[in-house]
Amino acid sequence: MFGKQGKHAAAPPLSPDFRKALTRETLQTEVLRVKALIGTMTGLVVLLTGLYFVAPWALERIWQGEAKILYLYAIYIPFLLFEISLLVLLNRQIARDRDVPLAWRYLGAFIETSLPTAALAVHIDSMGLLHALAFVAPLSYFIFIILSTLRLDFWLSTFTGLVAAIELFAIASLSSAGNIDLSIGYHFGRSMILLVGGLLAGAVGAQLRRQFEASIAAATQRDHITNLFGQHVSPQVVERLLASGAGPASDTRKVAVMFVDIRGFTAAARSRSPQEVVERLNVAFSLLVDIVDRNGGIVNKFLGDGFLALFGAPIEEPDPAHRAVAAAREILAAIALDNEGRAWPLRIGIGLHLGDVVAGNVGSPRRKEYTVIGDTVNLASRIEALNKEFGSQLLVSDTIRAAAADAVADAMALDGVQVRGYDLPMKIWRLA
Repeated sequence: MFGKQGKHAAAPPLSPDFRKALTRETLQTEVLRVKALIGTMTGLVVLLTGLYFVAPWALERIWQGEAKILYLYAIYIPFLLFEISLLVLLNRQIARDRDVPLAWRYLGAFIETSLPTAALAVHIDSMGLLHALAFVAPLSYFIFIILSTLRLDFWLSTFTGLVAAIELFAIASLSSAGNIDLSIGYHFGRSMILLVGGLLAGAVGAQLRRQFEASIAAATQRDHITNLFGQHVSPQVVERLLASGAGPASDTRKVAVMFVDIRGFTAAARSRSPQEVVERLNVAFSLLVDIVDRNGGIVNKFLGDGFLALFGAPIEEPDPAHRAVAAAREILAAIALDNEGRAWPLRIGIGLHLGDVVAGNVGSPRRKEYTVIGDTVNLASRIEALNKEFGSQLLVSDTIRAAAADAVADAMALDGVQVRGYDLPMKIWRLA
């Protein structure tokens, strides 16, 4: 049995890897949000502190009264410590591939959104209700609402808007008790704008989350295919596999099987350094794999100084025999050209056979490979081994010759060939 990675069973959207990747992306946007809050608030505090010491008269004019800088730091320092602790928690959870508990998320949203409320209370005490409501504190709620989109959670953003709306309505209503100039309807209208802002931010965040999920699902599916096939599949084949969706766990299909072997490589490698051996193999395989890719096949498994390639699986092709023959001829031509001027020329042996195989993903839950099983695979391997006996480079089975007759018109028949492991002699065709 010879196997390798192949046709993907699409990674389920709710797989552990998918959930971990989504959690990591969500927490990273949370980190960005926290850093943005810290930067914004720190910049504002630095600006106000500078004005307080450089031009206090200007600050008092803006403040519409006495500017109490200690109140500012009484709000800012606890907020900064909270945000730093939240940043440490987020980074620790990212390192652990774990999410932050939902209760902590809501508690954090509540504490953060209460910062403008505390600032508004200070402003009301310093400049009076009318000036405070017209100043920056009520507007600063929108900083937290806008940045809540980075939580990628509709309900958290809505909660942020709700907290802002309730707290603004409560502090404004209590502070304006008995003031006929500011009605309950006035406060309610302003608060409803904050709630609507939270709803809209939640909708944007939910849309961003859906886009994250789609991107991560696509990346997870692509990684799943890469894990099944290794790096032996062309990008074009990967795209076709992604587009085709999940296939059955296993199926039977007609496939042209190619075995390629570098003749005498082991003996020649004994007199060369490991670096030379690996470099020579890499150069040769880079040529051969590209040729297989161009002809619609995949390198299904590397076998030391050779490989197994498939034409017709995992993606069905209408003419696998023609593709295999074309690829084999191109391989021989490419190696002959590559050998020119080299101190270490290579000689290739290729065997082709066409027949039914059982193809599917085989392995443990942690690691699966796309495997092709059946007599077709075994016979293709035996045919390739006959190159040593006949001094040839390309031998094909009678089924390949029949399926691709126009492409193998120059084939030379070898009748009565005894193939190891088979009782009856076979007809094999020599192309090179």
